[in-house]
Amino acid sequence: MADKAELREQMIDAFEGADYPISSPMDLVPALPNGPGTKFESGDFSMTAMELNTKLSGGDFPYDSPDAFVDDVLEELEANGHI
Repeated sequence: MADKAELREQMIDAFEGADYPISSPMDLVPALPNGPGTKFESGDFSMTAMELNTKLSGGDFPYDSPDAFVDDVLEELEANGHI
């Protein structure tokens, strides 16, 4: 089982370097340590940033902070049974 707090920490670390506010997922790519291949893992959950983008509905852009973006990502992953 995935640990949401662990995933949240990994995502905040990866996305906090973006230039906020962000208006699309593409605004995050330059901040990612390994680009779209940046991987988020916890328990039996493992997904790259590219895979995340394909699993999510698109978000409620713009986002003013990494916290707001990551909270929405985790909420949607949980609602869709990914975590």
